[in-house]
Amino acid sequence: MTDSQLIREIKDGNVQYYEELMRRYERKILSYIYHMLKSARMESMAEDLCSETFYKAYRSLHSFREIEASFSTWLYTIARNTVLSELRKNKAVSISLGDHGAMSVAMSLASTEYTPEQTILRNEKMSLVRDAINNLPEKQRSALILREYDQLDYQEIATILGQTVSSVKSLLFRARASIKMQLEPYMEPVFKE
Repeated sequence: MTDSQLIREIKDGNVQYYEELMRRYERKILSYIYHMLKSARMESMAEDLCSETFYKAYRSLHSFREIEASFSTWLYTIARNTVLSELRKNKAVSISLGDHGAMSVAMSLASTEYTPEQTILRNEKMSLVRDAINNLPEKQRSALILREYDQLDYQEIATILGQTVSSVKSLLFRARASIKMQLEPYMEPVFKE
């Protein structure tokens, strides 16, 4: 069934189909929320905010109109607003996973094909890139995460962020330029002979 068909069934009272919609989008929405919370070191709240996003979407499903946006775009918008609301509430609070939490995530991503030295270098590079992304202003970070991690097109990103397509392209250009500038000191120099 397509998203549209599932939504029609849910609106007709067959609420068991909502589980299928959740299954389709839960990993993407959780990943997006996790990346959005990273800069505030609030990653531990990602699952709760993901659940809250799906709850809000279910409660508002009657107002969803497909002619205005796709379900996924609508869902990302709810997720973004949920995260921003939580960040505003907890502006002064900083929940840190500590280095151990970040290291365990990095180690779980490391492949057994790498030597210990390669794994350490890879983890350091991943950490530098994550830090550079986390240092971006919120709109640039959101645009970059939606484009690079979630593979959304410019129009979907524009709808989620409430921007024009050209503004999204500008946000992405500035985000990439900022990351490049932040990472330049760590790049190996290339010598030409």
